[in-house]
Amino acid sequence: MRLEFSTADRIVFGPGVAEQLAETVAGYGDHAFVVLGSTPGRFSRILDQLASRGIQCELFHTAGEPTTPMVQAGIESARQVQSRVVVAIGGGSVIDTGKVIAAMLTNQGQLLDYLEVVGAGKPLLHEPVPYIAVPTTAGTGAEVTRNAVLLVPEHRVKVSMRSPLLLPRLALVDPLLTHSMSPELTASTGLDALTQLIEAFVSSKANPLTDGICREGLQHAGRSLQRAFRDGSDGPAREDMALASLFSGLALANAGLGAVHGFAGPLGGVTNAPHGVVCGKLLPFVMAANTRALKNRAADSAALARFDEIARILTGRSTARASNGIRWIEDLCEEFALPGLSTFGLSRDNLPAVVAQAKKASSMKGNPIELHDEELIEVLEKALA
Repeated sequence: MRLEFSTADRIVFGPGVAEQLAETVAGYGDHAFVVLGSTPGRFSRILDQLASRGIQCELFHTAGEPTTPMVQAGIESARQVQSRVVVAIGGGSVIDTGKVIAAMLTNQGQLLDYLEVVGAGKPLLHEPVPYIAVPTTAGTGAEVTRNAVLLVPEHRVKVSMRSPLLLPRLALVDPLLTHSMSPELTASTGLDALTQLIEAFVSSKANPLTDGICREGLQHAGRSLQRAFRDGSDGPAREDMALASLFSGLALANAGLGAVHGFAGPLGGVTNAPHGVVCGKLLPFVMAANTRALKNRAADSAALARFDEIARILTGRSTARASNGIRWIEDLCEEFALPGLSTFGLSRDNLPAVVAQAKKASSMKGNPIELHDEELIEVLEKALA
């Protein structure tokens, strides 16, 4: 067996750890490029602490999921002020934006040179400037992943910049920053984390290190996602979900994902559906398709037992089987009132093109069994409603 495990240089987790940000940034200089989401007022205290240390902050605001024009604007702004440290405070989109900006400050050429699928996919050659990620949602685990997902509007597809060099220098994971999330955002980001844990656990690239991380993460998500949705002030539930999100990022960065995330890139290009909603809507149907395909074409696969184990963890029942786990997720999504993907503009006419694009996605390579076109189409048809 050969194992490799990569993550951020340093991870600090716990309530209140965001207070360490100013001191850490000061160690890199007195000028920081700070990437923030659409509600920067939530983080005025953190910004005030940076200012109190004499750190001049160039603020860059993002709105929605990152697009190549948006990120290019950030790169140009950071180059103009010659920032030597980049900080991102926000959800996965903000953190991915910060990763790319930090990388492009030290690597020459155009953004498209380094993007998969639509670009040249060149490797990054130079270490990015120091980059610190401070997540404020509990879903993507982007603070410990080595890729950044961008929407390319002209191609109507989401693609990645991917490199071990994108791993942040420091990840400060403070559950207190997630308390202000709305129930809807709690649901969608939490479903993303849950999906990542499940897909990494059954991935063809799973290993004993990621297995333990996934098992632990699934326990936290299974007992607390619903609680955090129902009561955003539930501190222990928020802490559980922040940890589940962190673990999901650790797992996917080292074990890969599966068909849900294989679909997510193309669907992100042809619909305006939030990524977490896409994940939650597809997850039970992909799980069902995978278990059927494994039973029919690979009955001796260890992944079948893993789907049963997922069900036992999520339901808390020692006799649960895969079908019970799928039902548990369906009930959760029903409580969250997830809309069908047709609500976001997906139609039956789009499905063959989405499947063709999804089959090219790197995430598909981790799926525990290769799903046939008709199986993939069926998944999307069920997710329309």
